[in-house]
Amino acid sequence: MNKRLSMRLAAGMLALGLVAAACGDDSETPASKPAATGASAASAAATKDIVDTAVAAGSFTVLVEAVKAAGLVDALKAPGPLTVFAPTDAAFADALKSLGITKEALLADKTKLAAILTYHVVSGKVMAADVVKLDGKTATTLNGKAIKIAVSGSTVTLNGDTKVSKTDIVTSNGVIHVIDKVLLPPT
Repeated sequence: MNKRLSMRLAAGMLALGLVAAACGDDSETPASKPAATGASAASAAATKDIVDTAVAAGSFTVLVEAVKAAGLVDALKAPGPLTVFAPTDAAFADALKSLGITKEALLADKTKLAAILTYHVVSGKVMAADVVKLDGKTATTLNGKAIKIAVSGSTVTLNGDTKVSKTDIVTSNGVIHVIDKVLLPPT
């Protein structure tokens, strides 16, 4: 069951990262227009599952590589629902620097990689409006470890310093929230 949860987490992270990339580019798709709200982005992505949404976005290369290296690609087709907190490529670059390892070293350590990826996924579909109600609480990830949630005005942070930068990117099997740092599970 742990392997299945790891697969689901990685799948969700991949989708979140790729959807975030799509939302940030200058193409003319509804989900990527700067004026798009979470609701319009959600309606554009809701007909595609996490896999199809991720493939359509075509970016977030480190996340894609990580999911492949961990052997979690098939999990992207899982029915879910899952909530994924997806770090950007810049977030991965910062994490690798702070950990003092190369991307290749991280991708080679499948155990560590799966633990990190599954720490970014929560079972169920938790929309931004629901997260706001969780201020001061924790959410258990598929990794089995908890993430602490804090809300200040319209800013949501995880574990004290990871900001949620985009919310409510809805897919047919879950929801993605973009974050600015890689969450590292407590040891």
